[in-house]
Amino acid sequence: MTAVLFRNGLVLTMDDAHTILTGADVLIVDDRIAEIGVGLTAPEGAQEIDATGGIIMPGMVDTHRHMWQTAMRGYGADWTLTQYFVWYYLESGKHFRPEDIHAGNVLAAWEALDAGVTTTVDWSHGLQTTQHADAAVDALQSVPGRFVLAYGNIQQGPWQWSAAPEFRDFVNRRITGSDMLGFQMAFDVTGDPTFPEKAAFEVARDLGVPVTTHAGVWGATNDDGIRLMHEHGFMTPQTIYVHAATLTHDSYHRIAATGGSVSVSTESEQSAGQGYPPTWTLRDHEIPVSLSMDTSVWWSGDLFSAMRTTLGADRSREHLQAHERAETVTHVHLRAEQVVDWATRGGGRALGLDDKIGSLEPGKKADVVLLKNDASPVMFPILNPYGHVAFQAQRGDVHTVVVDGRVVKHEHRLVGADLAKVRADVEQTVEYLVDTMGREAWAKGMNPDVPETKVMDNPYTYTEWDAGSAQWKHGTAD
Repeated sequence: MTAVLFRNGLVLTMDDAHTILTGADVLIVDDRIAEIGVGLTAPEGAQEIDATGGIIMPGMVDTHRHMWQTAMRGYGADWTLTQYFVWYYLESGKHFRPEDIHAGNVLAAWEALDAGVTTTVDWSHGLQTTQHADAAVDALQSVPGRFVLAYGNIQQGPWQWSAAPEFRDFVNRRITGSDMLGFQMAFDVTGDPTFPEKAAFEVARDLGVPVTTHAGVWGATNDDGIRLMHEHGFMTPQTIYVHAATLTHDSYHRIAATGGSVSVSTESEQSAGQGYPPTWTLRDHEIPVSLSMDTSVWWSGDLFSAMRTTLGADRSREHLQAHERAETVTHVHLRAEQVVDWATRGGGRALGLDDKIGSLEPGKKADVVLLKNDASPVMFPILNPYGHVAFQAQRGDVHTVVVDGRVVKHEHRLVGADLAKVRADVEQTVEYLVDTMGREAWAKGMNPDVPETKVMDNPYTYTEWDAGSAQWKHGTAD
């Protein structure tokens, strides 16, 4: 038996009642939460962790992360979604080798654990071959986190890659149904009236695996895709609709009626252009929500940023609409408590793992995060714990992370991570891509053209510079 005991922390259980306990202990025995209470007795040999002044919470759950792209961290900071599509789908995504998928996945997996994300969906649409898929799984299994491989291939239609015998062989060989590795199929529905994606849905149904799909993405996926899925009976409670930002009420009604959920990637939707983050309309339709960060090609790899930007986007829209009606918002709808739920319990529900993860309750899997930073003035006072998690904390405040009963980060340092090896592998991927593309193309891809900006004429300008006489000329406004 192995045991870990967190002592004297503020515990956000995220159970059905959202119970908060102060000065409480959390006891982990083997891979399960054994007990939560005050003054618990430590089993012999237990590792005791002082949580005084900290917040003990469930491990966070990211339901949509393109982990294979993490070796390109920050490369597309100034991209739009169009530039992302061109770079990955049409031009350079095909250059990625299995070892590049492996390097990106290992880096992303450790990054997730470092930020207290204990379960991550690897929305892996760079799997051009099953050799790439094997590399993805090898990477995930080399890191002590909980992962879901969402298998996809942007270089082929889903009706093609899902029908290949080698895909079935891969599923039989590598997907074991273990607690540490789940499986989904990841593909999008364009709205083509012939519905070619039907064949891939039938494969998913035959295999008994969920589908995750980018829905409601401006200019790419729309209401026709939702309608086709619904009319053919492929919308299920296990389906995760990523973004879902530009749909009509009819599509949201179909999602709600079939029990699906939406993965909101607010940083992505705000910056790339999929559409305005849809939390406001998901609330109107009572559609369950989880959070995700999308890709480190642009954004941060943690859910603290996701919670913060999601609150900001929802509230700014609420204020803007009220101002257009000459009204003032006096009470905001979306609360910090709700986004903390989305980042933890919401992800567990979306993945069908609510009985295992997402809350701190005896009998559940021991995926636990301690936020504590005695060296930071930001970690006190803790007056509103949900507000503190959503608006104040960040990855540097993640003191300890436990996954499946195993301590994978402690005292702000990852346990067992050979970051020098991770760095070397990622550097090889970057060097290979630069050499393959050529330095000029590499630089151009990272620095897209800046659109011309026209400054409006200012009727209140009273002076202007006369370059000929090198002096100011005085005038009056028109």
